[in-house]
Amino acid sequence: MAVGDVMRMEIPSGGDMSVTSPELHVLAVDDSIVDRKVIERLLRISACKVTTVESGARALQYLGLDGDKGASGLKDLKVNLIVTDYSMPGLTGYDLLKKIKESSVFREIPVVIMSSENILPRIEQCLREGAEDFLLKPVKLADVKRIKELIMRNEAEDCKTLSHSNKRKLAEYIDDASSPSLSPSPSSSTHDDSSAKDFPSSKQMKSADEKFSSLL
Repeated sequence: MAVGDVMRMEIPSGGDMSVTSPELHVLAVDDSIVDRKVIERLLRISACKVTTVESGARALQYLGLDGDKGASGLKDLKVNLIVTDYSMPGLTGYDLLKKIKESSVFREIPVVIMSSENILPRIEQCLREGAEDFLLKPVKLADVKRIKELIMRNEAEDCKTLSHSNKRKLAEYIDDASSPSLSPSPSSSTHDDSSAKDFPSSKQMKSADEKFSSLL
């Protein structure tokens, strides 16, 4: 499939869903087909992979948070960001935000709320509940690019932190494996071969290699 092409995917009980090409994967939720197409186009221009659904309930189904096994094959796709309209029939964007933040699996996914109404108490409520940002419609390309850069920067920092943590653990493993476990006793021989104790044994090196492999 060429870059920019849209791949249509079917999920149970109808509704439209589209997945586009590479990089950041965004789940966009809006009951308005026009607004859905607008946000999808903006995200595609920003080189994001996009999945669109028409309701909060469908978003929960896609993520596998509705208790239905119907979309279990699709929920394995990694989602980096969720962008949702606030005012939707049934499950509102605020309700969807709360469901996601209550999930031990998905609560770390950033959620951005969109609305055509600039109501301060509503904005503050969403931000308190854990929304990454609150965008006023019509959403602009600059808004999408700003959010994307923020998410990618946060992910890069998380990867950097994880890498430093793994390096520190590896250094500790190597130190533990290479440190002599026995010190020469006063009665031990001073023969030259006693210096071999200063080097890790083949068993210790094998253990260090195994622990290093587990970090990769």
